[in-house]
Amino acid sequence: MSQSREEVLRLMNEYCYRIDAGDLEGFANLFAHGSFHVLGDPSGADVGSAAVLETLQNVIIYDGKPHTKHVMSNVQIDIGEAGDQASAQCYITVLQALPPDFPLQPIFAGHYHDRFEKTDTGWRFVSREISPDLIGDLSRHRADMA
Repeated sequence: MSQSREEVLRLMNEYCYRIDAGDLEGFANLFAHGSFHVLGDPSGADVGSAAVLETLQNVIIYDGKPHTKHVMSNVQIDIGEAGDQASAQCYITVLQALPPDFPLQPIFAGHYHDRFEKTDTGWRFVSREISPDLIGDLSRHRADMA
């Protein structure tokens, strides 16, 4: 795997690690120069850290974490010819558990479509579009779905 592919994959993984750790500010900062959009959301894309952080206020936090695991699979990364643009896609499955009343279960399965750009400081998100393909019980993950 090329260094650029590894760096883009690391950024994709960072997204999962930050949300699962309850680091909402760190998560939002991944989109300081980009957009975050769940397809079908009538409010449209969130652009920039502040807008993403505002949307994240609906995430329910328990003892500092949302008790989720974001698991990416079927990851495909394409680096542009000039080496400063990339696109990626993958499947995403989100698991959640809150024992004893909410056993481990998938609460979301979808598809990420990403665009990235390379700057002097490294790779960053240009956009992430999320296709919500299968939706489970989100009542313990998002306050607006409870």
